[in-house]
Amino acid sequence: MTERIQARLHLRYAGFALDVDLQLPGRGITALFGPSGSGKTTVLRLIAGLERTDDGFVSVNGEVWQDGRHFLPTHKRPLGYVFQEASLFPHLSVRGNLDYGRRRVCSAMDAEALERAVDLLGIAHLLTRRPDGLSGGERQRVAIARALALNPRLLLMDEPLAALDLKRKQEILPYLERLHDELSIPVLYVSHSPEEVARLADHLVFMQHGRALASGPCLELMNRRDLPLGQQEDGESILAARVVEHDAQDHLTRVAFTGGELWLPRHDLCLGHAVRVRIHARDVSLSLTRPGGTSILNILPATVVASSDAGPGQSLVRLDVGGTVLLARITRRSLNALALAPGQHVFAQIKSVALIE
Repeated sequence: MTERIQARLHLRYAGFALDVDLQLPGRGITALFGPSGSGKTTVLRLIAGLERTDDGFVSVNGEVWQDGRHFLPTHKRPLGYVFQEASLFPHLSVRGNLDYGRRRVCSAMDAEALERAVDLLGIAHLLTRRPDGLSGGERQRVAIARALALNPRLLLMDEPLAALDLKRKQEILPYLERLHDELSIPVLYVSHSPEEVARLADHLVFMQHGRALASGPCLELMNRRDLPLGQQEDGESILAARVVEHDAQDHLTRVAFTGGELWLPRHDLCLGHAVRVRIHARDVSLSLTRPGGTSILNILPATVVASSDAGPGQSLVRLDVGGTVLLARITRRSLNALALAPGQHVFAQIKSVALIE
């Protein structure tokens, strides 16, 4: 049986209506993204059973939590929930907070689940501390570990980094990546941050006015110009890649993606490590022939897919690089001078590539 999450949710109250029908992957991280008031948190609360709709349907990897005949209350749903605020008990140590959450379930796997959560979140050295002795990032890592100690079949995360400053966000993001790499359970992750979505999500749902505007693979949707994350003024491309080489002498790292390879400044990452890279459209120029005698390291053969207006005198060219989308922002004069048209073969010169981190 295919692993998936199904949620048909309908809710009406003063000034707001939610109407979504979601078919989501049963593994990996699905991000719910959209403006404030679009219904992201409401979806999580309905899936958790914290809010109720009589005609809803929720199924997680074949286990029905709600349908027209029955409604499983929150405390019987095998889930973990992480809120914006860690909400730890101030009178208990970190270990005490973890044990308190663990008492909700009775399973032979409890101790193992707790030990794994402590390891994944890197909090073993914090177990004897009280919450008032922790940084914001440490408190949130404890909150995530507490949710995982329940050995859940679904993890819900409602803007877990929203209350943290930039330094604390950078502290906790690597741990969220570890969860992505090592957890087998699905994660529904609410965020208003494009950076978090680009770095963490496998699947993406765009929420707007209580509806799912679009749902699909994260990078595919992020590169669509008709959706909010693809409508930055200058345009950018997000590529999934893996580290394949380090050049110690020149302090460079080579990554491979579907369609080619890229060199970028050295990063201390293991070979085979999955990364996502950002390429701004303004850093991509086009040539009809392969350039020679150039300082640019990254030159990729590509095919023109389409072009569109990008402001006064500017055009945004959508390229296909071996199945990967790449955007180039060039002047309209250059577009006309090269006579660029769909299906035409060109060479994309990429001036700058950056890891999303």
